[in-house]
Amino acid sequence: MALVFLQMPLLYFYVKRACFSDFKLKPKLIWHSAPFFIFLLIFSFFEINQRLEIYYVVILQLQYYLYIGAIFLVLRKYKRIHDKFHSLQSETYRWLMTASLLFLLGNSFVLFRGVFEVLNDFQRFPWLNMTTALFGLLVISWFVLKTMRNPELFNKVNEITSSSRKIAMADWEQLQNEQDQLHQYMTKHKPYLEEALSLQGLSQKTSIPMKRLSLLINQKIGMHFFDFVNAYRIEESKKLLKESDFTIQQIMYEVGFNSKSSFNTAFKKHSSLTPSAFRKQSV
Repeated sequence: MALVFLQMPLLYFYVKRACFSDFKLKPKLIWHSAPFFIFLLIFSFFEINQRLEIYYVVILQLQYYLYIGAIFLVLRKYKRIHDKFHSLQSETYRWLMTASLLFLLGNSFVLFRGVFEVLNDFQRFPWLNMTTALFGLLVISWFVLKTMRNPELFNKVNEITSSSRKIAMADWEQLQNEQDQLHQYMTKHKPYLEEALSLQGLSQKTSIPMKRLSLLINQKIGMHFFDFVNAYRIEESKKLLKESDFTIQQIMYEVGFNSKSSFNTAFKKHSSLTPSAFRKQSV
């Protein structure tokens, strides 16, 4: 029974490792296993009674929701860092967020079942036990198969190198020159038309070191890489909406977007209109 207290810490470590390349297990993380050792000792030396079972269930549920909250915070941090360096939305984020929500849904089945067990009313819902077990099996099977078939999902970022630094006044003029250089390259060569353009790729194209380019976009320009690239894509799509007979979907792919929802969201963010509304207004 005590082993179940290792479930959420291990899931938390898994998510952190999947998101951050510089995350490593360290001896100080052993405190995450404290509930396991405490209940292992209790179950070894004390008789299990109803009061102890109630404490066990309450602490287990409390641990579960604390770790689920921590996992969602990790995913939010990963998305924020990822968007600084990549122009495409993260499949890793979407997949891990979906998995976490499924685990949360699965725990609601367990919690629901536990309430009826305490009320001695479990016989009214004989299907609940089977549903819980089947749901757990399906989620775990999906989780394993997804990992095996899509190893590229683990597009990790680095927590340390993503941290920002303040720009010195003496450096500001040089950054302004690099910003002009970057803008000229973006307008002349249009690298934003590449769907999978990344910070590293743009760094190689412009000959601006990647850390320098990140500093320029994030602090001097004041945008995430994701938004910076999309701003150019939206300007290009506006021209096509005005001057061409392409459909909105054709324009979406032409300027580097890979989904209608991300195109509409970015377009509305940068122009306060949807693509179709902008085209009607431009006629």
